[in-house]
Amino acid sequence: MKSDMVKRIVQILLALSGIAGIIYVSPILAVPLRVQFGWSAQSILVLEGVLAVLAGVIGWLIATPILSFVVSATRRAEGKLQKMSTQDLLSGAIGLIIGLIVAFFIGSALSVLPIIGAYMPILMCLVFGYLGISLGIRKREDLVNFISGLGKEGNRFRVKGKTRAAGYCNMPKVLDTSVIIDGRIADICKTGFVEGPIIIPNFVLEELRHIADSSDALKRAKGRRGLDMLNIIRKELDIEVEISNRDYDDISEVDDKLVRLAQELYGCVVTNDYNLNKVATLQGVVVLNINELANAIKPVVLPGEKMTVTVVKDGKEHNQGVAYLDDGTMIVVENGRRFMGETIEVEVTSVIQTNAGRMIFGKPIEK
Repeated sequence: MKSDMVKRIVQILLALSGIAGIIYVSPILAVPLRVQFGWSAQSILVLEGVLAVLAGVIGWLIATPILSFVVSATRRAEGKLQKMSTQDLLSGAIGLIIGLIVAFFIGSALSVLPIIGAYMPILMCLVFGYLGISLGIRKREDLVNFISGLGKEGNRFRVKGKTRAAGYCNMPKVLDTSVIIDGRIADICKTGFVEGPIIIPNFVLEELRHIADSSDALKRAKGRRGLDMLNIIRKELDIEVEISNRDYDDISEVDDKLVRLAQELYGCVVTNDYNLNKVATLQGVVVLNINELANAIKPVVLPGEKMTVTVVKDGKEHNQGVAYLDDGTMIVVENGRRFMGETIEVEVTSVIQTNAGRMIFGKPIEK
């Protein structure tokens, strides 16, 4: 019933519009008919009446297909809008506003052109409005990050000649493939020492899937472990995790893509890859290295301290024995070979820091 009423209203409006259009143009048609063809006023009036009726009938008849087209187009647009995310809608609206502002100035400048000048503002609004919506949706992440980043420049300062964020806590942390496979990042997040947002790039997920589908058993196990770690981080940890769909077709290496993504997000790269660490640092990107963290939290041992260890194997030098602390730190026991498999007390003689970690040298305490 409601749709029929709307249909009748549209038919009446279009019929009246057709009649009104004929009434509007009839004075213009009457002049040549009277002057050039010698039509009488009565003949012109009859013609105007016939044309008005004809225009009204045409308006009445085309109302149904026009209404159907408008309803169908509205439903399609509504369906597409419902599928769009809030970020897409917001970015599209911002792009539309910017496009209309640009169209206003360009259209005003072109309106002085002869003949087509009057139509240029409308044309510019259509062109730049569409371009604004399209670019706004495509660049939605850039817009969101730009808006969220406003005001953060004031919190930046210089550290050893490099620009870094004042605090790393709220910086987006972009995970690379190696640190996901390593798995320790999940335990670190559990402790609360690392806060979000955690950014997992889609190209890193693709690399993990590729590794998980490898024909090599070891690579396949590493890839599946990485995917399991991601599930733990996303589902079990109370931390913000975001999958980034950004990709860079002009870059082939995953490490270079990670650095570019971290730069655009004003974030940092979380890794245990030595080469990625160096590359990111050279490009001014903050790096959180899991291996450096592991070395930093190892207990400090000073010469002269005593500890109890179990000698598990021979050392490289003559009569040396090797033991390990719970955190994996190697202890070289001088003259410790004879204590193989025994738990003994040793005195620390020196501590050496190497690229592989910390090495402790000690000697058995004779009882």
